[in-house]
Formats: sequence, structure tokens, C-alpha cells
Amino acid sequence: MKPENKVLIFDTTLRDGEQAPGASMNEKEKLEIAYALDRMGVDIIEAGFPVISEGDFHGVEMVAKNVKNSIVCGLARSIKKDIDAAHQSLKSAKNPRIHVFLATSKIHMEHKLRKSKEEIIQMAIDAVKYAKSKVSDVEFSPEDASRSERDFLFKVLEEVIKAGARTVNIPDTVGYTMPELYGDLIASIKNNVPNIHKAVISVHCHNDLGLAVANSLAAIKHGARQVECTINGVGERAGNASMEEIVMALKTRSDYFGCSTGIKTKEICRTSRLVSKYTGFVVAPNKAIVGHNAFRHESGIHQDGVLKEPTTYEIMRPEDVGFMETGLVLGKHSGRHAFKERLKLLGVQIKDEELDKAFIRFKSVADKKKQVFDEDLLAIVEDEVKVFQKVWTLESLKAEIGTDIAPQVHVELKFKGKTFKKTSTGDGPVDACYKAIDDITKMKGELLDYSIQSVTQGKDALGEVTVKVAIDGKNIIAHGASTDILEASAKAYINAVNKVISQKK
Repeated sequence: MKPENKVLIFDTTLRDGEQAPGASMNEKEKLEIAYALDRMGVDIIEAGFPVISEGDFHGVEMVAKNVKNSIVCGLARSIKKDIDAAHQSLKSAKNPRIHVFLATSKIHMEHKLRKSKEEIIQMAIDAVKYAKSKVSDVEFSPEDASRSERDFLFKVLEEVIKAGARTVNIPDTVGYTMPELYGDLIASIKNNVPNIHKAVISVHCHNDLGLAVANSLAAIKHGARQVECTINGVGERAGNASMEEIVMALKTRSDYFGCSTGIKTKEICRTSRLVSKYTGFVVAPNKAIVGHNAFRHESGIHQDGVLKEPTTYEIMRPEDVGFMETGLVLGKHSGRHAFKERLKLLGVQIKDEELDKAFIRFKSVADKKKQVFDEDLLAIVEDEVKVFQKVWTLESLKAEIGTDIAPQVHVELKFKGKTFKKTSTGDGPVDACYKAIDDITKMKGELLDYSIQSVTQGKDALGEVTVKVAIDGKNIIAHGASTDILEASAKAYINAVNKVISQKK
């Protein structure tokens, strides 16, 4: 692959993606996603905005210490304290980058910054030079570039490249531009910034008009060679450009773009699932590339065509993006070794003690289900192998429900070897169950959101419950999986409680 035909993938799931309301992740969840992105072959991971909070600082620091292949990036405004925080958080990174930004559109300069053009240019130069004194790899973003005056934008870019910026990013911060206009802007930058050959042109598009991916691809067609994007398109407001859609568009239509990425596409679905789990944002069934319906065919004409020749209605193979096999893989007679080997094949590496917990759970599920699918195995592992301490555990659950009686649920939880019991009633069995858990744990939670989806097909499918709970002023997202919906609901709520306790410790 020629260098000029390589498109760098800059993933900002851990920074811009986490800014989506309700998507906050703890440090260990961020690290799990960072490992997945590194495994995928992401070129640059923007791990956070270190100056905004202690949690963000430590999240970036943790990613910097543990990621070995990808460049790890921290965001900073064009002020020294931000750049210092980014530098400190990235000290352990093998390949650190500081990403500084400063608004250049007239509306931002007049109403937000209240600075003149000359002051903005000098601030940008000073910020890049200061960041360059800390690390060799500096990226600069003129915020709201798509609404900036072109001649002024060209001048800013020329000066920051002179100051040492290796990458200049052209953000469509508010999702305002159109593909043709954005492509023309990139072409104009190439033609009007005299030293542009010394930097990589990057693009960062938001999806307010549903055009983030289209705008990014138009920019690539006109010479951009870095794309800033997120898994599942998560991000502020309507989200960011979806990484999986950009990557597969470049791969599927290499005849048109003549470019490619270094992404291992078979990791896409697995990483999409991980991000969905930790953000609590369920992927829509009709979502391109990673939605459950992306490769399903119900029309008789389509089914007939696919059976005869898959390419009649499929422009990509499901296995190319990591969709799992749908055949039987393990059953109740399978042993620990077979279980471990199947997890390895799925890319799951866990410690022996964690494997033991997951295997016990697998045998329990296998006794209830006729078929255990790969998706079931991943749900089991995700449910059992937590990124937080399991303080409270579910011992047993009994429910009495009916059309003419008030639902009543008996819950038994274990804490430090002791068993605690409570029976409660409520508006429904889930409400009654959660009231019982509140009474036992003495941690009153407010259920903000609740969703359930089946992991696989069939009446005996494993159900995965996702809850968003407010406890002690914190909004917590947690999950639980079981063939029994009420049990999955209880586990999800208990996991939310455990998360709060772990964060306190």
C-alpha cells in the first residue's frame, strides 16, 4: 500500500463518543475499549480530554500506560494548563499525541472567544509551539472550520504547520456542511495552503443532518488522509461519523476511492458490541454494517438470490465484519477445555479464575438451552467477568405474579459470605425486585432507563438487560444476562450497585 493511499483512522469513541449524554464510562471500561481499538488496528486513539476532570485525566493515563501499538492522543484547548494536563497524562505513552483546538469561525470568535483574527492566529501559533515543546506529534483543529472564512482558515493552517503541527484537522463541528461543499473545501486547502504537504489533512464530521459519513468520504476523495470517527457513530447530539461505515465503504468500494485502512475488519462487530454494552446505547437493528438485520433477508426473491449466489444481494460478507456463526458450537456435555478453546477462537482471553466463573455459568445456561451460540458465550463472559468488584451477588429469586394479584418477589443476596433476604411488592415483578434489592443493600436507586434484547434467536434465547440507574447522585449503566428476564433484570441492577461501591473504594 502506497503511503498516499493509506487513510489513518483516528478513533474518538473514548473522548467525543463519551460526550454523548448518558454515555460516561469508568476507567476500566475505557481501557477495555482501548484494548479492542488497539486490537482492531486503529492508528490513533483519542483517549480523553485530560484537563476537564480527574477521571478523564486518569482514563487517558491508563490508556497511555497499556496501549502499545496505537498512537494515544489527549485533547487540549489552546491554553497552557490544558496542554500541560494532556502532556502529564500521556507521559507513559509509547506514541503520544497532543491535539489542540481553537475556534476560527466568525460566530465563535465574536460570541464565544471575543477575539480578533490576529489574536486567534497568535493563540494558535503559541499553543502548537508549546505543545511541540512537550511532544513531537501535535495535531491542530480550527474548530467550526466548515463555517470559517476560507482565506482566514488557510492562513491559520499555514501558520500552525510552520509552528510544528503534523496534522491539521478540518472539523464540521455542527454537522452543517454538504458532501460536495466539504470535498471542495479540502481541495481548496490543498491548493491554497503553501506548506500543506508537510501535514496530514484530517476530517472530523458530526451527524446533525445525517451526513457525517458522506462528508468524510467526500473529503477522502479530495485528499484527506485521516478520518476522525467513533464506533457505532456515538457522540454529541446526533453523533459522529461511524468508523465501521467509513472503513467498509473504503474496502467495498476500493475501485472508486483507491484508498484503504489498516483496520482488521473482523474485529468490527465484537468492538461494536463492547461499546454498545459500556455506553448503554443499543445498536439499531437496521444500522449499517453492525445492525442485527444488516445481513438478514426475508424477501423470498432476496433469499432465493442469496442462496444461489450471495453477491446478488450482499456487497459484503458477514464474516468480513465479524458476524458470528449461527450453528451450534457447545452444549451441556462440553468440557472446560473446549469452552476455553472456543473463547480463544472468538478472541476472548481471560484469566483462569475468571474462566472458572464463566464456565460454571456456561454449564448452567447449557442445561436450560438446547443450543448455545457464540453470541451466548460472549454474553456469558461479559456478564461474569466484570470490570468492577462484585460485592453483592444474587443467590436466588422467586416471584409470584398474576393478572389479579400484586406482584411479589423474594430476593436473596450474598455479601461477604452472609445471605440477606427480602420480599417486596411493586407495580410489576421488576419493580418489586428492585425494591427488595434497595432494602437489602441500603442503596436507593432511581431507574432512569431499562431495555432488554435477546442475544440469539429462539424461545430459549439468552436475554440481556441494560439499566441506567441514578444512585448517590451518579448515573450508572449496567448489564445482566440470563435465559430468565427477571433474573437478568436483577443482575443488571445489582451490577449497578456494585459499580457504585467499587467507584467509592
